[in-house]
Amino acid sequence: MDAMGTIVSEGKVSARREALDQWVLTLPKPWCGAMEATLFSHWIFHHLAPHAAELKMGDPGRMKAISSGKKKSDQLDARMIANLLRSNLLPECFVMEPELAALRRQLRFRRTVVEQQVRSKNLIAGMLMQAGVEYEKKRLHGKKYFANLAEHNQWIDAHLQPLLRFSRAQIETMGTMDRQILRLLENHPRLRARIEALQQIEGVGPVTALTWALEVGSPKRFASIGNAVSYCGLTSALRESAGHQKRGPLSKKRNAHLQSALIECAKLAPQFNAKLAEVRQKEIDHGADANRATLEVARKLVAYLLAVDRCFFASLIGSQPEQRCSAQGHPARVVGSRK
Repeated sequence: MDAMGTIVSEGKVSARREALDQWVLTLPKPWCGAMEATLFSHWIFHHLAPHAAELKMGDPGRMKAISSGKKKSDQLDARMIANLLRSNLLPECFVMEPELAALRRQLRFRRTVVEQQVRSKNLIAGMLMQAGVEYEKKRLHGKKYFANLAEHNQWIDAHLQPLLRFSRAQIETMGTMDRQILRLLENHPRLRARIEALQQIEGVGPVTALTWALEVGSPKRFASIGNAVSYCGLTSALRESAGHQKRGPLSKKRNAHLQSALIECAKLAPQFNAKLAEVRQKEIDHGADANRATLEVARKLVAYLLAVDRCFFASLIGSQPEQRCSAQGHPARVVGSRK
């Protein structure tokens, strides 16, 4: 589609690097394009970006609200994206650079490992309860205690022992993987200094600092603390009409990984941070329950993390000349792609 909205060409392109390279050669230059964010669209974005004068990624949720209608197809979606782009109305979303995206993938894999480890622990406890075996809950997953229990308890028969050993081996394997992934991320040269700066906040540990750094990417994407709090899923949906406001539950449009990490951190941080403890106590004094107090602590924690992160990036800019990459030229063609 050209700048006046006239369709120049339409078609389908296979999501393979070779096919994309051939398709790029057929486009008039210079060109700018847009695409919808999907599960695998980021590698396509980074593959096409060097060939485009400008390439943007659209937020699928906001584009759906703009173009909601009875008919929906890939062809109509592509036309809609191209029209939004040429009209400068495309709702853009943040695209993380490939290196940080790869590190974020490692951190999210680590979360899956921890979840599997907890699942195995619960499975062991459940099997022991089903067999009527008494055990000390706090010591069950200790290596020596578990080995002694599995070997000498008379109610653990030959059918149950292999299941317990297999589950225990899974726990140890997942624990080793967890420690290795954390060690790799903490010692990464791209993250080490930033993680150390974030951990200067009392109550913030390596997992919270890594989650913030890799899920946020750059603090420059947030114009205010409110935007950061909303992205973390710590604000409720607002409905206002005729001067009346109604707040609903926490919005589902959020970064779930960052939300869970901040909530867990907010439960423990007041024990190590006096200011966060004051925030929690103030909410409780005003009649809030423990969950609302934890939520307020998490919001304050976002403000601290954002402030420290901004100072860290400002120090980097102060020590090195800022490098800006901008596409030059005036695009003559607009390309819309649903993928």
